[in-house]
Amino acid sequence: MQCDGLVAVVTGAASGLGAATARRLAREGARVAILDYDAEGAARVAGEIGGIGIGCDVGDAAQVAAAFERIGSELGAVRVAVNCAGIGLAARVVGRDGTLSTDLFERTIRVNLIGSFHVMAHASRMMMAEAPLETGERGVVINTASIAYQDGQVGQTAYAASKGGIAAMCLPAAREMAKQGVRVMAIAPGLFHTPMMEGLPEETTAGIVANIPFPHRLGDPDEYALMVSQIVANPYLNGEVIRLDAAVRLPQR
Repeated sequence: MQCDGLVAVVTGAASGLGAATARRLAREGARVAILDYDAEGAARVAGEIGGIGIGCDVGDAAQVAAAFERIGSELGAVRVAVNCAGIGLAARVVGRDGTLSTDLFERTIRVNLIGSFHVMAHASRMMMAEAPLETGERGVVINTASIAYQDGQVGQTAYAASKGGIAAMCLPAAREMAKQGVRVMAIAPGLFHTPMMEGLPEETTAGIVANIPFPHRLGDPDEYALMVSQIVANPYLNGEVIRLDAAVRLPQR
């Protein structure tokens, strides 16, 4: 499936992996809708690429439904959906003072996992209503997991659980939507140069990079965007979680 002329939606695209993905899909000819909690950031990136920016909390079902109504009205039916929206809060299950992190766990699951499900559900329903393309496809959904779903570190229980859910739903969702010609994939990125990393002290970043085999550096968001583009283009990629991590395995801490 080629992006030229198609409608794509990218969540979390005001910055980081999502912004790089939105820009790449636009360069390839897609008309891109950007959903982000940061409405100003979404509008800014959308202005750069000639798309539309929509402020949206993906964990809120009503907001996602309204966003897709607007996308359908202004751009047309979505053929490519990429979920990059997410939060990465860290906390121990039981803090040193005995405090439980239940609220943080629920919030992380709501945004990362339930939010991805909301977008996948609305996007795939829109895809299923469209005629198939020449390849027989009606569309593709790409969700963002994380290598933390397999290598979760201390303090990442909530984050790893949310990303593990994204990985786990990939195959059954792909099987469910196969008859309608909708593919479902997931990317599990490793350590990338994103705003979250940019906020770390230099010595902390150096310690992180020291554990990355090759290439011996943080990932570039454009490399994530390239993987998205390759998934869109290759119709035989379906129902799989791809680690994009330069062969790194996260240590315990």
